[in-house]
Amino acid sequence: MEAQNLQQLTFAVDTLYLLISGALVMWMAAGFSMLEAGLVRSKNTTEILTKNIVLYAIACIVYLVIGYKVMYPDPSTSAYAADANFFFQMVFVATAMSIVSGAVAERMKLMSFLLFCVVLSAVIYPVQGLWTWGGGMLTEWGFVDFAGSSIVHLTGASAALAAVLLLGPRSGKYLSDGSINALPGSNMPLAALGTFILWFGWFGFNGGSQLALSTVDDANAIARAMVNTNTSAAAGTIATLLFTKLLWKKADLTMILNGALAGLVAITAQPVTPEPWLAGVIGFIAGLIVVLSIIGLDKLHIDDPVGAISVHGVVGIFGTLVVPLSDDGASFVIQLAGVGTIFCWVFFSSLIVWAILKLILGIRVTKEQEYIGLDQVDCGVEAYPEFTSKKDG
Repeated sequence: MEAQNLQQLTFAVDTLYLLISGALVMWMAAGFSMLEAGLVRSKNTTEILTKNIVLYAIACIVYLVIGYKVMYPDPSTSAYAADANFFFQMVFVATAMSIVSGAVAERMKLMSFLLFCVVLSAVIYPVQGLWTWGGGMLTEWGFVDFAGSSIVHLTGASAALAAVLLLGPRSGKYLSDGSINALPGSNMPLAALGTFILWFGWFGFNGGSQLALSTVDDANAIARAMVNTNTSAAAGTIATLLFTKLLWKKADLTMILNGALAGLVAITAQPVTPEPWLAGVIGFIAGLIVVLSIIGLDKLHIDDPVGAISVHGVVGIFGTLVVPLSDDGASFVIQLAGVGTIFCWVFFSSLIVWAILKLILGIRVTKEQEYIGLDQVDCGVEAYPEFTSKKDG
C-alpha cells in the first residue's frame, strides 16, 4: 500500500509540474506578441497582435485533431498524465509558429499566414517532431536536442526563411542605391516587456523539458537547467551591449533584446549538462553571432523586422552544434546531420506550401495596403488611433 501511495504521489507531482511548465510556455505567446508589437510600426500593431492570438488558437486545435497523432502515433504510458504530455507538446508548436509571425510582419496577408499555420501545426512540425521527440530516426541516430533549439526554434526560423524569400522585403527597406533604410519599431517598452516575458517563460521551456520533478536527479537537473538558462540569457545580453557599443558607439536596445533571446535559444539544446560558466560562454558567443547574422541578412536584403531568423535559426543551429561540448552522449557529426535534416524538411516543405498559397491566394498585400498599414486593411482597428500617422513609412 505504501509503494502504491508513493507511485500515485509521484504521478501527481510529475503531472502537476508538466502542466505548470506548459502554462509558462503558453505565457511566452504573450511575450512574442509584445515583442513583435513593439518592433513593428504603429500602423501594423493590431494586425500582428491578431496574428499571434489566432495562431495560438489554430495551433491548439489543429495539433489536437491531427498533429499530436502524427508526432506520437503510438504514445506509450508514462509517469504522468497523457493529457499533460499533450498540453506541454502543444504549446511548443505554437512557439514555432510565433517565430514565423515576426519575420513576415508588415507585408503578409493575414489569411495566407493563418492557413500556413494550419499546415505547420498538422504536418510540418509534427513530422520532424516524430523523427526526434517521437522516437524516430534522428533519436535512433543519437541526435540530442533537449528542449528544442532545432526542433522548435530552427523549425520556426526555417519556415520563416522560406516565406521571406518568396515574400520579399518591405517597401522602402532597401533603396535603389543599395543602402538600407531602417524602419524603426513603434514601442520599445512593449518590446522590452515581451523579452522579459519570454525570458520568464523559458524557465518552463527548458526546465519543463526534464518532464519530471519527483526524484532527486530530476530536481537537480531542473535546477541546473534554470540556472544555465538564466546565465546564458544574461551573457547574451551583455555580449550584444558590448558589441553594439564597439560597432556603433550606441547601446542598441533592439540588438540587446535579441541578444538575450539568442542566449536563451542557444542553451535550449542542452541546458542540463553544461557547467554554468560554459552556459555563460555559449550565451555570450550567441549574443555576438546574432548581431553579425542580423547585419549579414540585411546586407543580403533578407528583410526580417524582428530578427527572428537570426535569433531562432542561426543561433538555434549554433546551440545544437555545441551540445557535444558538455554532453558525452552527443556527437558533432550526428548533431550536424540532425540540424541539416530538420532544416531541409522544414524549409523545402514550407517553401512548397508558401508557393501554393502565393499562386492561389497571394501572400503579400498590395503596395497601397502596405502603405496604409495592415491594421486598417486586415483588422479595421488601429492600435494607436490618436497617434498613427497616415504618412508613416
